[in-house]
Amino acid sequence: MIQPVSNTSMMVDSGTVSMPLNLIMVATLVGKLFDVTFIDERLGNKVPDDFSGFDIVAVTSRTLNASRAYQIGDAALAQGKIVILGGVHPTMLHEEATAHCTSVVYGEIESIWEELANDVMTGKMQSIYRAKELKPMGSMVHPDFNYALSSKNAKKYSSRIPLLATKGCPVGCNFCTTPTVYGKSYRYRELDLVLDEMRYHQQRVGKKNVNFSFMDDNISFRPKYFMTLLEEMAKLGVHWNANISMNFLDKPEVAELAGRSGCDLLSIGFESLNPETIKSVQKGSNRLGSYETVVSNLHKNGIAIQGYFMFGFDNDTEESFQLTYDFIMKNKIEFPVFSLVTPFPGTPYFDEMKPRIRHFNWDKYDTYHYMFEPSKMSGEKLLSNFVKLQQEVYKGRAIMQRMKGKPLNWIWLANYMMNRFTGRLTPESYL
Repeated sequence: MIQPVSNTSMMVDSGTVSMPLNLIMVATLVGKLFDVTFIDERLGNKVPDDFSGFDIVAVTSRTLNASRAYQIGDAALAQGKIVILGGVHPTMLHEEATAHCTSVVYGEIESIWEELANDVMTGKMQSIYRAKELKPMGSMVHPDFNYALSSKNAKKYSSRIPLLATKGCPVGCNFCTTPTVYGKSYRYRELDLVLDEMRYHQQRVGKKNVNFSFMDDNISFRPKYFMTLLEEMAKLGVHWNANISMNFLDKPEVAELAGRSGCDLLSIGFESLNPETIKSVQKGSNRLGSYETVVSNLHKNGIAIQGYFMFGFDNDTEESFQLTYDFIMKNKIEFPVFSLVTPFPGTPYFDEMKPRIRHFNWDKYDTYHYMFEPSKMSGEKLLSNFVKLQQEVYKGRAIMQRMKGKPLNWIWLANYMMNRFTGRLTPESYL
């Protein structure tokens, strides 16, 4: 079972990486019936050239590492092995993926596992496994982290423990792959199961103050579920971070409870300061008028913000970069992350933009490469402003201004690393 490394030139799989929760969950499920060898290339673990010791080679893939996944699949097929490809990219482009494997798992494996396992044992594999309906999360197995932590290079994993409480997102942003992979319906685990998993990890590492990262796409979509979860987490003494929609973070009581429950960072997709852009990508949860209120509520409760900003939309102009810089500096966003608009295959946005996309080199579908020329500025202007914005935000003086009074923690280190990284950037870095 293989987590491939990406070939991107950016810092995607370098340094510390997060534990691959989805693959750990798959290994736990598969391991009940089969012997599993777990290989994470991002750690420096090597995929063998000789697959003679294995009956099946299973590879997960996102778009940015699809070429590597295909390379592994082709090599295993040439040696007569059953090859299974799963993950976001094989789901979104399953017809392409079938050329490099025996079978594609469309979406999540849990909902088709019994059928797939039976076919493996009988040797009658289908070209694609796609669930008619998705199973509720109550049947989700307790992930066995030993599959990942047994690696001699496991020290390269982040100390933050990944956790999953919900799946799916009904929002329907036109650039997002989540509705296809996990469905538009919103599913969630019973609260006791989530809390039990947290207690298990506290016991495993021998301390209460454990750092968790929720891997959910939209953990706050059901406010009652989310708030009840936070009330219970407040009793555990843990710390946590998550991706979150801002649609109800403008309520002070939500930020207060998040802070009290141990939240130290929330990742928020601000995306743009242009209302026409927000409208065009169908991100209805973003209301520009509430951006500063959301930031203020979180900061008052000691919660740092990892803010995501995208550039290259057709409505973007050179003014978009200045507006973003002003917003970040005024509101002291601790960890700004900048990306270029990337139409991912299989999404409505990809279909819309396909005639204008410059290339289909999946290695560069990492949100850091120039994909198409926006309507209101040249590609040259886009990239020069994109580099300038990052260098200005991560100048030493700007870091001190944004981080003044903040606790000395890993976010300071991240800013220092970004200062070094952005100083080396040129527009050519993104071609």
